[in-house]
This record gives sequence, structure tokens and C-alpha cells, in this order.
Amino acid sequence: MRRSTVSDSAAALLFVSFAAAPTLAHHGWSGQSDTQIEVSGKVLKPVSLAGPHATMQINADGQVWDVTLAPPARTESAGLSPKALAVGDTVTVRGNRNSDPKRFEIKTVRVTSAGKNYDIYPDRIR
Repeated sequence: MRRSTVSDSAAALLFVSFAAAPTLAHHGWSGQSDTQIEVSGKVLKPVSLAGPHATMQINADGQVWDVTLAPPARTESAGLSPKALAVGDTVTVRGNRNSDPKRFEIKTVRVTSAGKNYDIYPDRIR
């Protein structure tokens, strides 16, 4: 009887561990500044929907910025797909800069290009 209890406990622990994995992989807002900024530049790497969050990269005044978007499904539902922006397009990204001033990374709430807004996190736009 004891062996079955240990096996059941191990199975339950394994299940809980796997169920929690997506939560642990999520990149929250805690590493970002509370203040929103805007950065304008040219697209270096267009939208990628790989990974837990969509990404892109821009060059703003000679500085390369990593742009973190929402999870892929949410980014696409905002209209921002890999085909929406091309390398060289001018964009303005609004969001929260990484708290480490040495990291040029912004978690984005809105991307604007050619007068079109892609509201990635509309509830967070300030």
C-alpha cells in the first residue's frame, strides 16, 4: 500500500510541475520600468512569432533595440504578423523599457507604422 501512495504522490507532483511550466516561462512586467517611453526607428528584424513572446528588432539613432511583444496569438490578433512590417519600415514603439539601463529592450504595448496602430496590450497604454 505504501508503494502505491508514493507513486501517486510522485505522479501528482510531476503533473503539477508540468502544469506550472507555462506560468514559469511567462515573462511578466516586473523587469520593466513603470514609466512608458516611445522609441522610433527602422525595423532591423521583422516580427517573429517564435517563442513564448513575439519579438522584433529596431535601430533607433544607431542603437539596436530588442522589442518584446505579446505571446504570438495575441500579437497576431492585434494585426501584427511577420508580413505586417518589412525590414527598413519606420516604426514607433511604445512600452516599458527594461529596468537595466544597459539593456536596450522594451516590452511593447503599441507599435505604430505608417499611421496604423497595432495595440498589443491596449489595456496597458498610457
